[in-house]
Amino acid sequence: MIQQDIDKIKSILLNMHDELESLNSTSQSSTATVVLDQNSVGRLSRMDALQGQQMALETQRRRKLQLTQVKAALMRIENNDYGYCAVCDEEIIIGRLLINPIATRCINCSK
Repeated sequence: MIQQDIDKIKSILLNMHDELESLNSTSQSSTATVVLDQNSVGRLSRMDALQGQQMALETQRRRKLQLTQVKAALMRIENNDYGYCAVCDEEIIIGRLLINPIATRCINCSK
């Protein structure tokens, strides 16, 4: 893989990192504890709020996982290990990495 491709992918990964960090900081209010006072909120509204909270928590969990994968990809770039399949150690094609820069497996090994 040429250095120009690595620089392009690194830029994509850094943008993903910044976006995920920003989304994590702005979504804190939707994961806040739901008040269980039936006098101020009806039972169905409270159930809806609990469901919304759980969906927000799952979204936050997935963002954290993706952020971890982005950081791992950036670390592989720094260690000159980026772009190689974790299973067969063959080079991952650049098209796959441009579409999914956190990919750790080649097309054949990801099946």
